[in-house]
Amino acid sequence: MTAHILIVLAVMAGAYALVKAKGLSIELSMFAAALAGGIAGAVFATPPAADLGRHLVEGAFTYLDVILVFFTATLFMAIVDGSGGVTYVVRATMRAFARRRALALLVLMFIVLVPGALTGAGSVSLLVVGAPVALALGQLGIPKKRVAAILFILAGLSAAAPPVNIWAMVLCAGTAIPYVGFELVLGLPCLLLGTFAIFLLGWKKDPLAAGESGELPQAPSGMTWWRVLIPFVVFFGLVAAGRIWPFATPILGLALEFAVSAVAAVLLSPRRLPLMSLSLDTVRRLLPLLSTMVIVGMLQQVMTATGVRGLLSFAVISAPFVLLLILLPIIIPISEGVLTYGGAAIIGIPLVWFLDSIGYHATVVIAGLSLLWPLGDGLPPTALIGRLSVMVSGYRGTYKDFLKSTWIPWLVITAAGMLMIIFSAKLAFLVRWSM
Repeated sequence: MTAHILIVLAVMAGAYALVKAKGLSIELSMFAAALAGGIAGAVFATPPAADLGRHLVEGAFTYLDVILVFFTATLFMAIVDGSGGVTYVVRATMRAFARRRALALLVLMFIVLVPGALTGAGSVSLLVVGAPVALALGQLGIPKKRVAAILFILAGLSAAAPPVNIWAMVLCAGTAIPYVGFELVLGLPCLLLGTFAIFLLGWKKDPLAAGESGELPQAPSGMTWWRVLIPFVVFFGLVAAGRIWPFATPILGLALEFAVSAVAAVLLSPRRLPLMSLSLDTVRRLLPLLSTMVIVGMLQQVMTATGVRGLLSFAVISAPFVLLLILLPIIIPISEGVLTYGGAAIIGIPLVWFLDSIGYHATVVIAGLSLLWPLGDGLPPTALIGRLSVMVSGYRGTYKDFLKSTWIPWLVITAAGMLMIIFSAKLAFLVRWSM
């Protein structure tokens, strides 16, 4: 039986490598791996050939709730951006704090963190606020290479920050752990690490960089702070109401809460918004990420049915524990660079099971791993956040030089994530305080 499973695993890896070598997308490569693995499993009747279609369809719906949150959150941020809210906030920040560098850097950090934290995607932060924040950082005298590094680190941390963390959602869904209690255990590290990164990379001023930066676009007339803030107050108010009055508040869920907040943003916009065009553009923008979630579910289902997932789980729990901890800072980012969110389903789920079984706190472990995965979004072949950071910053140097400029924050984030995993039991109080 083990030989059969190894053959299925080899077929899946070969299919992935073959399709990727043809220059096709990461999503098609993972789908080819899932399909080839299912067919190879059917040859050995694990599962029977008649069940292959059922497993693929069931797997496609595994993360439907995550997909709904992803779409509604991104549509909400697109409406805020389309109404001119992002441009207004960035311009107001520079007017108020251009001479107070520390405050300007902190506010710009929050501006980058919020879209990714609300949507679960660092790419959304870059697409929505990346360009104006890059111009603002340039006006503060930060060279474009360091601007790209700042955007990469902050966008990765925004994807890990609460309330929406896709890696944590995938791990919770695969390990039957409730997706609760992540506010402090993820929020505090992301804020502290983001503050460290932006001060490290952005404190030193280069007068030449300030002269090369362009002008920020004008905000629409009629835009005010209350038009920007009220939709966010609505969202966080709905989230808080469910926590403060759990038995008196209807369970809305994140997707509906984002939808209600999006309606508020539309009503408060100073200009008429083309909602259908915004919705279609949001779907087009998110299509690679949404298809990844669908295919990750398929891949996870096929691996479970064929025994590959069990074999990988056994490999994790049978590895020497010290060796496992040493390899995690390498394996986790590489899995994200190769499989995007598929790395969480394939490697993360058995890892969380194992660590939980030997006394580690599962929620804190998931939070620690969630700090490591975004680093992989700067690694080939996908390098989604890395490539977007270079693009929106206007950096024209080599990608290798850009990655080199991130090495200190990279190491500090890695150390923080590993310390959270190792000392997860001692940090469990952060989870209790969030619930």
